[in-house]
This record gives sequence, C-alpha cells and structure tokens, in this order.
Amino acid sequence: MAKIYYSLYDRMLNESGLLQAFAKVKSNKGAPGIDGQTIADFAEQLSEEIAQLASELRTKSYRPQPVRRVEIPKDGGGIRLLGIPAVRDRVVQQALLNILQPIFDPEFHPSSYGYRPGRSPQQAIAKASLFIRRYELKWVVDMDLSRCFDTLNHALILKSFRRRIADGSILDLLRMFLQSGVMTGEGWQASEDGSPQGGVISPLVANVYLDAFDQFMKGRGHRIVRYADDILILTRSKSAAHNALTVAGNYLEGELLLTVNEQKSSIVHSFKGVNYLGVTIHTGYTRIKREKVRELKDKVKGITRRNSPVNLEKVIADLNPVIRGFANYFRVANCQEEFRVLMQWIRRRLRAKQMSRPKRLHRRLRQLGYQGEFMAIKMSSWRNSAGNLAHYAIPNMYLQELGLFEMSSVQTGYLPQTY
Repeated sequence: MAKIYYSLYDRMLNESGLLQAFAKVKSNKGAPGIDGQTIADFAEQLSEEIAQLASELRTKSYRPQPVRRVEIPKDGGGIRLLGIPAVRDRVVQQALLNILQPIFDPEFHPSSYGYRPGRSPQQAIAKASLFIRRYELKWVVDMDLSRCFDTLNHALILKSFRRRIADGSILDLLRMFLQSGVMTGEGWQASEDGSPQGGVISPLVANVYLDAFDQFMKGRGHRIVRYADDILILTRSKSAAHNALTVAGNYLEGELLLTVNEQKSSIVHSFKGVNYLGVTIHTGYTRIKREKVRELKDKVKGITRRNSPVNLEKVIADLNPVIRGFANYFRVANCQEEFRVLMQWIRRRLRAKQMSRPKRLHRRLRQLGYQGEFMAIKMSSWRNSAGNLAHYAIPNMYLQELGLFEMSSVQTGYLPQTY
C-alpha cells in the first residue's frame, strides 16, 4: 500500500528551502511575469524577497499572481499557449516541486520519460526502438492529444494528488496555482481547467495526471512509451494496434476528460517509419526528421549572414552551441553521414561569409603565400564558396583551430539506458 503523507507544509516555510528553489529558478532563466520583475531584480533583494515569501506562506496570506500569456508558433502550424508565472511564484512552485516530486516520481510508469529527473527524450526514443527491434512490436499507435496541458481537469488533478498527499495546506497551495488565472491583452481570465505550460509545477501535474493512463495500459498488457503528451503504443499486429487505439482513446476521453486528436493520431508500421520526438524510427535504423534538419540550417543561416559585421571567431562562438546541441540530441539516430554532410555545408557557409568580397579573398591568399593568378570570383555566389581558392584560404584545419565544433566526431546510433 502506498504511503500517505500528512504533514508536509512546514517544509515550505523553511527559508533555506526557498533559497534552494530560487537557485534552481535562476539556473533555468526565463522571462518575467505580469509584474515585470526579472530574476536579476529578485536576486538584488534576495534576503528580503525570501523572508517575505516565508512570512506569507506561514500566515497563509500568500496568493500567486495570474500568469502572463505567451503564444508560441508550433512547427506544424497553430500556436502553443504558455503561461509565465512571476519569479516569486516560480520560487514557491519550485519549493513545492522539490517536496512532491520525490513522493510521486518513483511510482511512475517505467516508460514515462517526460520532465523526470535523470530521464530524457533520447531514452524515450531508445525504448521505442527497443520495443520495435528486439520485441518486434512493429505496429505502432501514435496518439496526439489536443491541448493536453490546457484541458487537464482540476478536480481530477487534485484527486490524483490526494492518493498520496493528505496535507490540506499543500493541496490548497496547488489549487491556488491551478486557479490563479491568466493575464492576456484583454485582461484577466479565469483558469477553470489546465495547468499552463511554462509553470514550474505543470510538468509534474501532467505526469501525475497521465500516470493513471500509463498504469491502465500496463494493466491491460500494452507496451507504451510516453514523453509528456507524446504517446506511442507498440503492438505486434495491425488489429492489436486498432484495439489499443480504441481502448486508449476511450480511457483518455472517458476517464481523464482529455481530447484525442483523431486527425493527427495514426497507426503506422515501423517499415514506413514512426515519427517521434524529432526522429523517424524504422525497423532497422533511426533517422533525423527532414524538418529538424531544415530548422538547423535556418538557424545557421541566421548566424552566418554575409552582411553581418561580426568576425569569424564570434560567429563560430555563436554557432557552436547550436550545432553541438543538435548533434548531442540527434546522436541517437543513425546519422553519421548526415552529420558529415552538414559540417561540409556549415564550413561552406563560413567561407562564404568570411570571404564575401574578392579583395578580401585575394589578400588572404597572398598572406598564405599563394603565388598563382586568380580571377576576381564572386564569393557571395554559393557555387564559388566551394571552390579550391576558398578552401585554400580557409582550410578545415583553420576553422578547427578557431574552435568550430565538429559534428561528425560525435558517436551516432547511441542508445542510452532506458530503465
């Protein structure tokens, strides 16, 4: 029988716990809420702010402010609604998360990977690959939930937390965060459902809420992989996949009051490829989705604009976090050749930027001791940026010496431990 926790609220009153929570909020960075207070502003008056929060929590006078609504365009069209809490509210949410996460996380389904300590999307991809290749579960249900975070039912959220938490003050604090409302351009709006994406506590709320689905599917003998609201159900046959889709849809809509997006939910065989978390998982290999490669190239183009008055060292410094992050995320795919081709393209972009004028190219060649004759080529031409003179002026070794991160040196096809 699961342990019930009756007395937790006293831990919210500890100033050292609030300071620890602020350190985490600071490391996550983030924009200000509706009050305009930045993390730096809060840090300037840290002792006073923490003491004020502890006092308000002690006297039960603490009230969270409405979250600031932000609209983020989705890759596939539409918008994602984010709610940005004030810094002081993020600190309290983080302190609450530090108390609740160790209670709930150990009980979660082993194939749940989203927003959990020590877990990653790469592990979710690896688990799905394991099910497809080792266990031959090649018929896959790819489920899409419509506005999952925005439609979580408040009564069911609190019921889910009451399974382990009997401290009314903790539950009241959670309820206040859920019902704090949203500030938009049209003014304050009540939040009758949902836990806004952007809130520190929201990922745990979603995981506690959706764990009921995970455990239900486990009890029915279905293999699943879930990263937040990205759900895969893996089966041996097409008929089993259709059955799983029906069973899962009925539970999600009937018991959890969520909405399955039928147009975006599908059944697919791994031979054709299963799109999941930025990659496509096939029966024998995994590749990067084309859209993700295009997104990377768009970012690189923005950093390596020819008319940007920034020297090559600064361009490479700005470029490295982008390409390093891309390589470290997608090394789970079988993409060694793709990384090599991308690096060729990136180096070509750098040569085109650095030698955008013929005089600059010629001066560089003379400095290197080149004695031959050369035509006044137009380096802004994409074709010319791959010519022999451009390579002689800026060889690969020179870019390496300036610190350019080499994607092709990253081990690919790497499958992390999946639990």
